[in-house]
Amino acid sequence: MPSSDANGVRGADGQSSAAPRENVLLIHWHDLGRHLACYGVDGVESPNLDALAADGIRLTDAHATAPLCSPSRGSLFTGRYPHTNGLVGLAHHGFEYRSDVRTLPAVLAEVGYRTVLFGMQHESADPTGLGFDTIDVSDSLCDYVVARSQDWLRRRAQTSDERPFLLTAGFFETHRPYPADQYKHVDPSTVTVPDFLPDTDDVRDDLSGLHGSITQADAAVGRLLDTVRELGLDETTWIVFFTDHGLAFPRAKSTLYAEGTGIAFIVRPPGRRAITPHTYDDLFSGVDLTPTLLELLSVPTPSGVDGVSHATQLLADLESPARTEVFSEKTYHDAFDPIRAVRTKEFSYIENFAERPNLLLPLDIADSPSARSLDHDDIDAPRPRHELYDLATDPLERHNLADDPVYADTRQRLEDVLAQWRVTTEDVIPDDREGTAIAERFMAAFYAKADANEAEEEALPSRRPRGERRDLTGEISTVRDAERE
Repeated sequence: MPSSDANGVRGADGQSSAAPRENVLLIHWHDLGRHLACYGVDGVESPNLDALAADGIRLTDAHATAPLCSPSRGSLFTGRYPHTNGLVGLAHHGFEYRSDVRTLPAVLAEVGYRTVLFGMQHESADPTGLGFDTIDVSDSLCDYVVARSQDWLRRRAQTSDERPFLLTAGFFETHRPYPADQYKHVDPSTVTVPDFLPDTDDVRDDLSGLHGSITQADAAVGRLLDTVRELGLDETTWIVFFTDHGLAFPRAKSTLYAEGTGIAFIVRPPGRRAITPHTYDDLFSGVDLTPTLLELLSVPTPSGVDGVSHATQLLADLESPARTEVFSEKTYHDAFDPIRAVRTKEFSYIENFAERPNLLLPLDIADSPSARSLDHDDIDAPRPRHELYDLATDPLERHNLADDPVYADTRQRLEDVLAQWRVTTEDVIPDDREGTAIAERFMAAFYAKADANEAEEEALPSRRPRGERRDLTGEISTVRDAERE
């Protein structure tokens, strides 16, 4: 296995090819979308992430491959779409990677990286198989995750370990619920309600809890970045912040509209790269993270990766974009709900493959205060088979143009692009009977387990941030450190 200083980084930015490999710190949150001040959201207190964006590269048009947790995260950490890596539904419903899938931590471990996971993961019921040599998923609340990460980084500095590292700090925040005894809720009257939600007292109360969760998680990020700076790691460490998919609010999470797939994505290069802070406005897909990072680190990308690298575009002002469209999908959430979509800078085209209501709410959103403000005549109306939106005039994707003859050529072009992508990536969607039966089986098992030995607030494994309750198997939490520092 090569040593940390035997492999160089690419010389395009003027570095010596003999420079030591760089470190990577990945910080990711649940269910955030782009709901941050640095993305133009009023009333959100996120000074540390705002500063990170000001010091780095803020991606303005990044999208998840799926609008729910496990499939979107699986794409981020493998560079493969959910239907090509196997994670087409939630891990706690029994979905897992296919046996041939190689993860980002596994690939980096093979070239000498120390790979570390603290806190949130939702890609497997067995996190020991994800490719990390140090694991602690015993608690995924931000304060614990950051304390554990700080401790690991400080001990690494004390041992003069020169191997590069990938440290993944996964926060349970900003997933529901937002208990007032855990997060300081803001004054609801100060909340700016996003345009895609109705402005009601219930929605404002709901957002006030979310904002409190954001503020607490942002403060934790600040402490972690302070430790990186104190240890002199700024010069050699990529800081990457992202979330998995859109907000856990109606018409966001679990949909393929922009509010469901749009994610915050901030990259701060190592100081020695001397990259001028800027915004990156090109389309970026969750499948692109792994190939982009690997190219930035001069590590070969495994075969079978669906994503494309944006390494050159991120570091230089190029007119040619890495991609001209992004694809997203949904197959299973709490139900079988097969949808596919392609998005360009100008249009969004969506195909619904089963007869469903306009909005099929997942459990956490259906139970939320915001759900009480929905117009049920609207959300229960039949969903159209095809949807087409002109993003220049209709960024909220409310006016379906699929049957408008003026847009017939655009629809046909995007329909063909989506169909070709499905053929190329071998996307096979179960028929409604088969898919519904699969969903009914995993939900029956889920409810049986919940009724047998779970308290109501622990009904969803992804709501279990503490101790043994967080482990997806429901058994003893996994705490493993291959080297017992």
